[in-house]
Amino acid sequence: MHEEYDVLIIGAGLSGIGMACHLRRQLPGKRVAILERRNAIGGTWDLFRYPGVRSDSDMFTMGYDFRPWMSPKVLAKGSQIREYITETAREYDIEKHIQFGVKVVSADWSSGPQQWQVSALHKATGEVRNYSCRFLISCAGYYNYDNGYLPEFPGIERYKGQCVHPQFWPASLDYRDKNVLVIGSGATAVTIVPAMAGDVAHVTMLQRSPSYFLNVPSYGKLLRAFEHLLPKRWVYRFARSCNIGLQRLFYNSAIRWPEVMRDFLLGQVKKALGKDCDMRHFTPKYMPWEQRLCVVPNGDFFKAIKSGKTSVVTDEIESFTEQGVQLKSGEVLKADIVITATGLQLQTFGGMELSIDGNPVQANRLLSYKSVLMQDLPNLAFILGYVNASWTLKADIASHYICRLINYMDENTYTVATPRAPEGEASDESAMNTLSSGYIQRGNAELPRQGHHLPWRVLHAYEPDRQMLLDTPIADEWLEFAAK
Repeated sequence: MHEEYDVLIIGAGLSGIGMACHLRRQLPGKRVAILERRNAIGGTWDLFRYPGVRSDSDMFTMGYDFRPWMSPKVLAKGSQIREYITETAREYDIEKHIQFGVKVVSADWSSGPQQWQVSALHKATGEVRNYSCRFLISCAGYYNYDNGYLPEFPGIERYKGQCVHPQFWPASLDYRDKNVLVIGSGATAVTIVPAMAGDVAHVTMLQRSPSYFLNVPSYGKLLRAFEHLLPKRWVYRFARSCNIGLQRLFYNSAIRWPEVMRDFLLGQVKKALGKDCDMRHFTPKYMPWEQRLCVVPNGDFFKAIKSGKTSVVTDEIESFTEQGVQLKSGEVLKADIVITATGLQLQTFGGMELSIDGNPVQANRLLSYKSVLMQDLPNLAFILGYVNASWTLKADIASHYICRLINYMDENTYTVATPRAPEGEASDESAMNTLSSGYIQRGNAELPRQGHHLPWRVLHAYEPDRQMLLDTPIADEWLEFAAK
């Protein structure tokens, strides 16, 4: 089997569907296909099914710029996000271009025909499918769908209860009236704990170190009021614009005045839990936005603690026992179920192998160009969203840029575009250097590199990125074009 396309997109999640819609709107004549390894649209939002799974960014900025999120629900459930992505695909007639159950294994740039030769595995039949395309776009995100991160816990083989990683949540798991131990303090743990609290006997969150929390409303009451006064689309476009500004203001303030923002965030916790709360469990050793904040809609996490059904323990695991874990302090935590919310494993381009004319390429040694293209890789783009704001803000402008680039190439009869980095530009930093989170530090070596200067520097800043990707000329001294 062999199929030929102008553009081949890897992944039918938030980024992949968005990219396909941008192509449909701006370059409708292109032959486009999406290869999706799962059997449904949604990507991350189809994979994650743990209790309470939801966005940790507001939906007004997480929604697409061409199709605003039209609900006052600020933080949406995973199922609602999945529905939004699916409805977007249907509205733009994208579904018929998706091939499901197809995992991309390798991609080789062939200089003769100036095409990517892509090999993929149809998982249901074991059939190898071959594709060729002029332009290849990876929208597969940055983490490994096959394996979550699980530390080597001493004695875990002795544990007699059930151990679950949130990335592979069993639909049949019954945790009613059970004692549950959640290991972790990131966004996943902080989401799972209040979602389970009402049904379990007790849930304990065990953390090595605390995280920062941001208490936000889950529903925009003012937006609902404005709907009766103004056209609905105006209201939600305005909400999107306001929230983009607020996100950037909050992040920039944390970088410029870290002590002030630290006091603000810790003050929110004290207000939610009361003056008698033990702040040792809620005072991180790092400053705000050195790691992502844990968003708490309507204070649900704090309400679960105040209810008495949830407790937080700050300690390290000495060893698992038959009935739970023993901590280094000597305390023993018994649990019927242990949930290891211990994070992700990172990888680039969905784990596919890259080569040029049969010669292997290590993408983690290459620089990103405008954080969209890759040094020395012809006609290849990737979508990597923001780590300090909504993913889709970056995905949208990156998709716009890719459409601009392809259109520019068509207008000038170019067939190949390849970024070339100057000598000595490379730094030791990865494309996600702004955070010190454990999963990023563990996977740092797997990520594309970045340079010392623009356009090889990854900014993670919406305003300058928007100008660079949407307003500056396509042609510059670093982007090499060729024609047949």
